[in-house]
Amino acid sequence: MTQTSNRIFDDIAKLMTDAAGAAEGMKRETETMFRAQAEKFLRDMNVVTQEEFEAVKAMAQKAREENNALAERLAALEARIAKLPSE
Repeated sequence: MTQTSNRIFDDIAKLMTDAAGAAEGMKRETETMFRAQAEKFLRDMNVVTQEEFEAVKAMAQKAREENNALAERLAALEARIAKLPSE
């Protein structure tokens, strides 16, 4: 009886191990499928990536700085023109 009990417990343990492995595989497959569907949804919605957002943000910052520099130059030129004697 002892040998039979051990064999039954061994079989049950093997089944449990196999079931846990199968569950882990299903979990990975489900996560992969969900991630793929989420990425497809975001692509279809034309959502920008973080890299694209950061690139455009940097471009906007540079343009803003250049615009401010040009505004200062224009103000300085207008001030110089205003000081010129009128004809």
